Amino acid sequence: MRKKKIIAAVSIGLAAAVSVFAQDEWTTEKALDMIWLFLGASLVFVMQTGFALLETGLTRAKNAANIVMKNLMDFCIGAIIYWAIGWGLMYGADAFGGLIGASDFFKNVMDDPIYYRDWFFQVVFAATSATIVSGAMAERTQFKSYLIYTCFISAAIYPISGHWIWGGGWLAKLGFHDFAGSTVVHSVGGWAALMGALVLGPRTGKYTKGPDGKTLIKAFPGHSMPLAMTGVFLLWFGWYGFNGASTLSGSSPDIARVCVTTTLAAASGAIGALSTSWIWFKKPDVSMSMNGALAGLVSITAPCSIVSPAASIAIGLIGGIIVVLSVEFIDKVLKIDDPVGASSVHLSCGIWGTLAVGIWGNVEGTAIGLLHGGGAAQLGIQALGIVSVGAWAALTSLILFLLIKACVGLRVSQKEELQGLDINEHKADAYAGFQIFSNM
Repeated sequence: MRKKKIIAAVSIGLAAAVSVFAQDEWTTEKALDMIWLFLGASLVFVMQTGFALLETGLTRAKNAANIVMKNLMDFCIGAIIYWAIGWGLMYGADAFGGLIGASDFFKNVMDDPIYYRDWFFQVVFAATSATIVSGAMAERTQFKSYLIYTCFISAAIYPISGHWIWGGGWLAKLGFHDFAGSTVVHSVGGWAALMGALVLGPRTGKYTKGPDGKTLIKAFPGHSMPLAMTGVFLLWFGWYGFNGASTLSGSSPDIARVCVTTTLAAASGAIGALSTSWIWFKKPDVSMSMNGALAGLVSITAPCSIVSPAASIAIGLIGGIIVVLSVEFIDKVLKIDDPVGASSVHLSCGIWGTLAVGIWGNVEGTAIGLLHGGGAAQLGIQALGIVSVGAWAALTSLILFLLIKACVGLRVSQKEELQGLDINEHKADAYAGFQIFSNM
């Protein structure tokens, strides 16, 4: 009898121990996911600093304070707008056949850690899409008009197309694949940047007519290449959160591969742009090489979890070549003035990276890429997504900028532009004690 009681007691103890262990294991996994997503989101937040430094370095000193102000405020305003409206449109209950989310607006819960975690992770992606436009519209945009734009991209333009892909909308149901946002984040921001620069017009003196009637294109060199390069390194660093944490789990084995493919694509992107610019301009161009690294990062963002290291090198290398060709095409053929090449980096390479999924992709061991025998079906789905999101982002951004231009004005006066936005928009002096040549 005593032996039976001992056995029963031991059995109960073992069962309790197993239960506690299982509970601890579940808790540990959840805690790891929570920590990983907050760490990843913090890395993506650091990218705001990278954008600020890159754009400041590639533009003129008289506009430096204006650049950093825009990068600060598009996050501050965008975060509140995304909490109030954008989150619900992107991740709310699916409505109207997968077109929008329709719940969780102004969500004000006190005890929902999963919501807190997911919102914090997603708001930094929304801010990244919004801040892409800052560089393309640099040096001649009214500050108040830029803030109006920020409200609308964070409230509707980015979240609605984001719902189609990441919120369980119609493109997600078709099988469209965009792991970390080549289309969701970068192409949307790139389209808005291109439309903004188009409506705004070029900087004064950028395009002039020569004596022979031919268009002369004037370069406006950035005032600090070291500052811009520091921005690139910070962006690269932040991309490990952008791509790596998009696994959405701290225990995912895909984290390692994502970080490797991200690194190789960035490196090969810089090499591709360096080589192309060296051949094209007879010199290894610094700004093109910097944009080449970013081009590789944007290109690998969609396929980073489903391609091999060798494929990631090819994707980044082609992205680096594309960015040089795109910058030249937009500047010299379309004659759209994009001071930092934002449209080329984020739009052109966002499109390329999205298509790369249908060329090299392997999802959970199943070949979907054309080069792996997966056929053209996935490539077609990727192309459909590119065209659909592009049409949405381009049209809504174009209408938005035209309305802002008509209602409140979009561009500063020529006098203010020549003097610099720092003094005229903010009464600020980014480099106090230094002579700033403001007539250029």
